[in-house]
Amino acid sequence: MLARWILPVLLLTAAPLCAQEYEYPDNLVVPCDPSPDAVVKAMLKLAAVTKGDTVIDLGCGDGRIVVTAALDYGASGIGYDLNPERIKEANSNAAKAGVDKRVKFFEKNLFDADIKEATVVTLYLLPGVNEKLKPRLFAELKPGTRVVSHSFSMPDWPPKEEIRVDGRTVYLWVIPDKQAK
Repeated sequence: MLARWILPVLLLTAAPLCAQEYEYPDNLVVPCDPSPDAVVKAMLKLAAVTKGDTVIDLGCGDGRIVVTAALDYGASGIGYDLNPERIKEANSNAAKAGVDKRVKFFEKNLFDADIKEATVVTLYLLPGVNEKLKPRLFAELKPGTRVVSHSFSMPDWPPKEEIRVDGRTVYLWVIPDKQAK
């Protein structure tokens, strides 16, 4: 019960959130805008996260998705972000929540991040970034891996499911069997 309210309190008392965008190769821009708690919870529920999952968040910001996955579902996880301040904040949030043994955060370009161990990948990236990332998801993730995106779809890949949460869209895809593509 304590774990259910500790993360929102930690996040409210954390350092100010970023107010900048990150520019990746090919002029791809990734905004820094944290997912609201209700959206985070809906993303993890839609992905049917369990304690056996490894959740990887690409563009993790303050770590709220991975920390919530560990707190609410017992999952392990990894977050990647370019901003060293967000990584410090994410690792601090994990330690304060008592899940730092199950989750880690690294300063790394999401296009260079190791995603092979993921059973769930979470995204809050613009469509152009999703489009560039999609071939890696198909090439590196195992069949059955769930991919969940806050607000932005994947070009030419219809979602398995789509829900609305507080006026925002959450998409779910499942990596198909290699022969099914």
